[in-house]
Amino acid sequence: MKRTFAFIALLFSLSVLASAPSALAADLQAGRDYTLIEPPQPVAGGGKIEVVEFFSYGCSHCNDFHPLVTAWAAKLPKDVVFRRVPVSFNRPPWARLASIYYALEATGNVEKLDSLVFAAVHKDRVNFDSNEAVASWATSKGADGKKIGDAMVSFGVQSRLKAGDQEATRYGISGVPALAVNGRYLVNNSAAPNYGALLTLVDTVVAKVRAESNTK
Repeated sequence: MKRTFAFIALLFSLSVLASAPSALAADLQAGRDYTLIEPPQPVAGGGKIEVVEFFSYGCSHCNDFHPLVTAWAAKLPKDVVFRRVPVSFNRPPWARLASIYYALEATGNVEKLDSLVFAAVHKDRVNFDSNEAVASWATSKGADGKKIGDAMVSFGVQSRLKAGDQEATRYGISGVPALAVNGRYLVNNSAAPNYGALLTLVDTVVAKVRAESNTK
């Protein structure tokens, strides 16, 4: 009998945790928890709720945040999609780092090298001061460095680099990491005491968007 009650209690606790973002969504406050993005931006979620992370490999906070947001993104519900946008803030070194990300995407190397780029910049202090340095480093990690280097200077990657910075401007991004939900809500980092709480806040904003969609 005790086991039965314990099992029921466990199920109840899990159901409460699962519904927590939805329950908290009604308590969200504009200005405190999020900033409205004006005008609202188009989303590429294909009907799903889109979460965008603006980041830079050169940002130490993004480096700390990366393992947490990666694990979080791997467990997103089916109605949510996650997209990342590297930004430069008109800093040439950050522009090169942003082009690395787009080149990794173009060559299918994000999963293999993404976290390693963060480690190279913040742990190993690799100086990516040229595209050749990037290509050499990528080769040392078992990737096709020439292919990645060529992609970095390609028209497609350079166009995406420019578009990413323009998108960050439209979203009102002034620092990274920054998270936006469905082109409408820019989550306020200052509303969370740590990165785990920040992701919980993102979940709550997602629940708000979901509830708004269900009432239409």
